[in-house]
Amino acid sequence: MMTRIDDYDFELPGELVAQHPLACRSDARLMLVNRQDQSISHYHVRDLPELLETDDCLVINNSRVIPARLFGFRTRTRGRWQGLVLDVDGDGRWEVMSTTRGRIQPGETVTLQDRNGIAGTELKMLAQLDGGIWAACPETDVGHEEILAHYGRVPIPPYIRSGEMLDSDVADYQTVYASKDGSVAAPTAGLHFTRELLDLLRARGNSIAEVTLHVGLGTFRPVACEQLEDHSMHSEWGQLTQSDVSMIRQSREAGGRVIAVGTTSTRILEAASLGGALASWEGKTDIFIFPPFEFVSTDGILTNFHLPRSTLLVMVRTFGGDSLVRRAYSEAIESGYRFYSYGDAMLIL
Repeated sequence: MMTRIDDYDFELPGELVAQHPLACRSDARLMLVNRQDQSISHYHVRDLPELLETDDCLVINNSRVIPARLFGFRTRTRGRWQGLVLDVDGDGRWEVMSTTRGRIQPGETVTLQDRNGIAGTELKMLAQLDGGIWAACPETDVGHEEILAHYGRVPIPPYIRSGEMLDSDVADYQTVYASKDGSVAAPTAGLHFTRELLDLLRARGNSIAEVTLHVGLGTFRPVACEQLEDHSMHSEWGQLTQSDVSMIRQSREAGGRVIAVGTTSTRILEAASLGGALASWEGKTDIFIFPPFEFVSTDGILTNFHLPRSTLLVMVRTFGGDSLVRRAYSEAIESGYRFYSYGDAMLIL
């Protein structure tokens, strides 16, 4: 039976879309969704140590958001231009989501501007790929890290202040444990954790394993196909080391649960388990989790409240059960939970 994306649509009052984070990350509300007894209860993220068992293992995504949003103008016409850097390969070729009026021609250049509007480095547009994405190459020998550090801005999602970056977003839109550059969007479930909360969890006996999944544009893009089976995910690079696999296995052997912090951690856990059991893994994955997917290595998910018609919502309802998660979202709206990247959280066990 085909699964329709229309079944994952819902109405969300605009005032529930969080525009700013809370002053203390762990003060966010936490909805506990229990698959065993179908119950829904309400806590705060700071209560997490009391909700987990001692041997439970949290799996966090250590990917770091890069300043991937670029602004500038088309060098020849001076028309305004925006770009989002999605990938940089080993040869220095960029993949850039390009937005401008009119049609860019292969070989045309755009001039980048820093946050003060000062023009500088030119970016040559080489060839159009799929869906507004271009292959491009900077007209300079300077490395991409230095270019992005000078010209790039935090890629705040469009539903937060229409994508307008504030200076505070540099720290706010980054997990406290981010260590590996590569994401163009934050693994937002992790934004709820403070260093103090992580220390408390470790002190209580919870292990914390790390994975890497560099979050790309495709994770957050709404599904355009009518049937989920027709949707293709963009590939994203990820890694799960043997030492973290061992940590996760030890927790399970001790009777603990594997709690994925976010849908990105879930995707890595399940991509690394496609052979039937969890194993170390590195590479690109386009795994798309939708019914009737059977989870192998994930016992719980801590996640934010997601956009309608998104692959993230599809995954959460696949894991938590369709009717239960539908009810949870309805209760979240009625109770005034804050949605999306800077919003509140849900723990599904």
